Amino acid sequence: MPLKTFRPITPSLRGAVLPSYKDITKSRPEKSLVAPLKRSGGRNNRGKITSRRRGGGAKKAYRIIDFRRDKVGVPGKLVSIEYDPNRSARIALIYYVDGDKRYILCPNGIKVGDKIESGPDAEIRTGNALPLGNIPIGTMVHNIEMHPGSGGQIVRSAGGSAQVLAREIDYTQVRLPSGEVRRILTRCMATIGQIGNLDHKNVKSGKAGRSRHLGRRPSVRGSAMTPRDHPHGGGEGRSPIGLAGPKTPWGKPALGYITRRNKRTNNMIVRGRKKR
Repeated sequence: MPLKTFRPITPSLRGAVLPSYKDITKSRPEKSLVAPLKRSGGRNNRGKITSRRRGGGAKKAYRIIDFRRDKVGVPGKLVSIEYDPNRSARIALIYYVDGDKRYILCPNGIKVGDKIESGPDAEIRTGNALPLGNIPIGTMVHNIEMHPGSGGQIVRSAGGSAQVLAREIDYTQVRLPSGEVRRILTRCMATIGQIGNLDHKNVKSGKAGRSRHLGRRPSVRGSAMTPRDHPHGGGEGRSPIGLAGPKTPWGKPALGYITRRNKRTNNMIVRGRKKR
């Protein structure tokens, strides 16, 4: 994805680095693959804010993405590459020979007119989806299933890729973008290649208003609050955090505190993402 800079004729444009959208070939989404999207404003079903600093933003519709890649043995053709407001990656519209239309996450390096296929007999080519057991060691993959048939759940953001490292009897070892090496069932599907839109990490919005368009509300520093509102608050002038370390507004440790409680899948982690 190419980026563009601007002449500094306004303060917001001085530091802005924005996508040029030259890689997008179609401006309107496929009507049959669009669904309404209700915004929660960070609130749960009881109206309580459970995810802070969310709300407002531009109205957007949801694009129905085929994470399962279950069109086994049915070849398709990439018709267009489109923008998706709900994710950092681009999406690709596929027309299958049986008349079906589906969106997939757009891998890096594919273009309009390329052939796309999924299934155990598919060719080892960027954009094709195969079971992990059929993918050669060392191949870069994305959109990986955690359970057979559940659809891709990990490695789905722009520029993301995992690498197939080793194969056991029923499991395949995959190195995730975090550095974690994890055992995943060999029957789980994965898509060949790296996800496109590689320059997404280099985008600089340039102004606060662009964050508001995305539905992100302002964040206040704890050190700017009062002691009753935050553990970092209070004091004369600027005060350090202190020996107790950084805390959340509710007094829990904020950095380096282990929050993982899913011991059921610990045996699937060969090497953790944290460096000891």
